[in-house]
Amino acid sequence: MAKTIIPIGPYHPLQEEPEFFRLHVEGEKVVDLDIEIGYNHRAIEKLAESKTYDQVPFLVERICGICSTSHPIACVQAIEDVGGVEVPERALYIRSLIGELERIHSHLLWLGLAGHFLGYNTVWMWVWRYREPVLDIFERISGNRNHYAMIKPGGVRRDIEDSDIPAIEKGVDDLVPALDLFKGAIVDDPVIHARTKGIGILTKEDIINYGALGPTARASGVDIDVRRDHPHAAYGLVDWNVITREEGDVFAKVVVRVLEMYESVKIIKQCLKKLKKVKGEIDAKVKEIPPGEGIGHYEAPRGEVLHYVLSDGTNRPARYKVRAPSYMNIPTNETAVIGETVSDATIILAAVDPCYCCTERVAVIDEGTGKRTPLTGQDLVRLSQEKTKKIADELGLPMEGRLQGISK
Repeated sequence: MAKTIIPIGPYHPLQEEPEFFRLHVEGEKVVDLDIEIGYNHRAIEKLAESKTYDQVPFLVERICGICSTSHPIACVQAIEDVGGVEVPERALYIRSLIGELERIHSHLLWLGLAGHFLGYNTVWMWVWRYREPVLDIFERISGNRNHYAMIKPGGVRRDIEDSDIPAIEKGVDDLVPALDLFKGAIVDDPVIHARTKGIGILTKEDIINYGALGPTARASGVDIDVRRDHPHAAYGLVDWNVITREEGDVFAKVVVRVLEMYESVKIIKQCLKKLKKVKGEIDAKVKEIPPGEGIGHYEAPRGEVLHYVLSDGTNRPARYKVRAPSYMNIPTNETAVIGETVSDATIILAAVDPCYCCTERVAVIDEGTGKRTPLTGQDLVRLSQEKTKKIADELGLPMEGRLQGISK
């Protein structure tokens, strides 16, 4: 049977960010997959070298809107690692509280999108209704519904007042019936079962071979979680469980994320209880960072995010590096999609909850010398224009109509 290529992206109604998948199919069966990314590079790592240590958390917060606390926590932990900074206990509870609220709203967002991919838009509407109170809590705590600007080297920027705790507790308690609703739908709905069970299976060996992380790994029976394995923030000070499943299919990934939200509620309530008792400073007031190297990591909703900082003793990083979980999880699609039908490909590609803005990197390496060449913004514009000209030449478009022709 002849192979056909079905392109998905780089712009597609079911993709929230630009990425390009080529499905090689025989009939309805996917037999190969090409993954092409590189549409979202924003030079965050290079920009970090021009920012002070106090400014860098604001920058990395913009790597991903859904992980806008995960990256800053990993960032400041890397900085604190260099400086040997001891963070006040109260600040640790606030960091975990914000992180778990973010995990809930991220998992809810993914659950709604998964429903949308399956044509189950009722789930999409439910999620948007019940996610709003979580964002309201963020606004109460930080003044922002996204990009909370709470994390800084040495602690947090804002305290949580005792007067706000009852409202936060009520908002979290009110979320539990909604989670029960989603869990009930997943357990009882035959359509969800039919579209997700036995689909896109990743074995434990696949996870280990790809180095996959987060719910993607835990849904295949790989019991890893940075919050437990390398305690940070307040995760070693509260009681909670790591959720795993053994099946490795899309259904298992749904179950892991839903049950993780219950654990997040448990962590948040314990952090609020501790904040009533643990008083004191929320900031170690870091004045300078000595020369050295530091690593910070955090269990983001999609898995471990890792930040590396090289300090030369000035008030700015000499080198900054980020590795987001999607960088490890996206390649698993090369295995998960193969052998499945075209109709199931979209939900499988979405099952790892990919974030391409977190993942994008650009490096130019001379194959002869191995030398790396940094690219400026002007370089990227020039390369884009040259590629546009090449495509226009191949299509035989006249000079005056090139941009219009390419846009079509």
